[in-house]
Amino acid sequence: MSEKVCVIIGASHAGVSLALQLRKEGWEGLIELIGEEKELPYHRPPLSKEHLSGDKGLDAMRLRPEKIYQDNSINLRTGRSVESIDRDGKKVTMDNGESLAYDKLALCTGAQVRKLSIGGQQDLIFYIRTANDVANLMKQLEAGKKVVVIGGGYIGLEAAAVLSKNKLDVTVLEMADRVLQRVTSSAMSDFITELHNRHGVKIKTACRVSEISELNSGAKVVCEDGSEYEADFIIAGIGVFPRTELAEKAGLDCDEGIRVDEYTQTKDKDIFAAGDCTSHPSFIYDRHLRLESVQNANDQARVTAANICGKKTSYDAVPWFWSDQFHIKLQMTGLSAGYDELVHRGSDDFDQQLESGFALFYFREGKMIAADCIARPKEFMVSKNLIKNAVTVDPAVLKDESVEPINFQSPI
Repeated sequence: MSEKVCVIIGASHAGVSLALQLRKEGWEGLIELIGEEKELPYHRPPLSKEHLSGDKGLDAMRLRPEKIYQDNSINLRTGRSVESIDRDGKKVTMDNGESLAYDKLALCTGAQVRKLSIGGQQDLIFYIRTANDVANLMKQLEAGKKVVVIGGGYIGLEAAAVLSKNKLDVTVLEMADRVLQRVTSSAMSDFITELHNRHGVKIKTACRVSEISELNSGAKVVCEDGSEYEADFIIAGIGVFPRTELAEKAGLDCDEGIRVDEYTQTKDKDIFAAGDCTSHPSFIYDRHLRLESVQNANDQARVTAANICGKKTSYDAVPWFWSDQFHIKLQMTGLSAGYDELVHRGSDDFDQQLESGFALFYFREGKMIAADCIARPKEFMVSKNLIKNAVTVDPAVLKDESVEPINFQSPI
């Protein structure tokens, strides 16, 4: 092996994928993979679903067995964080004082949860971002307990579903007018709300929390409208923000994420970035995007590995996401913000939707930009290609259930 060194900061989905892909792309030098958590890297999506429910242990969630890192000569350093980057000297300094020289550096620092700023009863407020977060939360799971979930996004709703199935008394407080308002239409928000209601979850929208105070052995959550909710404990799922502090201190451009070009390169030719921490150009949507998804982390990491190894590979994938709540799987592709037409495929009746699923297609200026699918995997897969290739599709064809998804773009 040569003595060239690639240092990767962050050992979650993007960092691990990047390290392994570097070997596949022919990187013969040293690979230093640095992760803050002491755990062997693991999948994060199950944290708010199968792991919280107890159906999947941490060992079943490992991104790779320890032997894979050894076999690929990847020096995985767990329980370590990087304090600073010296771009001129091309080295990073870790929290234990040790410095590592690099030829190429990749920032895969991810994101961290937003914390409630209203204070009060912090020992009863839980977040879901790490395995340790969930381990602490699971100690609270006891049938009959009252829990208030602050935030009606993916994490909050997934946690609410798990807790409801475990027979806890669950109330979700969402400050927007509907759940998932930032990422989907009112049609999907209404479906998800009804799904939770039927399982006993109480959802309160347009409800901004103003105070959390002590109440007996639990807490009282007070909203600006004067409503009050008792809780044995609280889960806050109010979003995340990109971890850009290292990049900022190193003088790299940051704008709602570490700013990279289409090759995932920062303004420093030897520093790249991938995953939740990045803001990258999208030619599909004609703007910079910061995405919080496993797909983006893994795909961006693969492109980064190719470019570190001297190839010119651009990244412009169609984003996709999923969410498991109760027995349904919501699959989403593309970004629906700014749509001017919504096409519904399937029944409008909730019970029928549960039985046979449905799909929502979002258009802007005649082009499909996103799709949301419940139990419609074929529509989901075809939509990704239609969005990627900017294919013109007749909305009437999408509505017609006699037309198979594979024929959406074919004349009928």
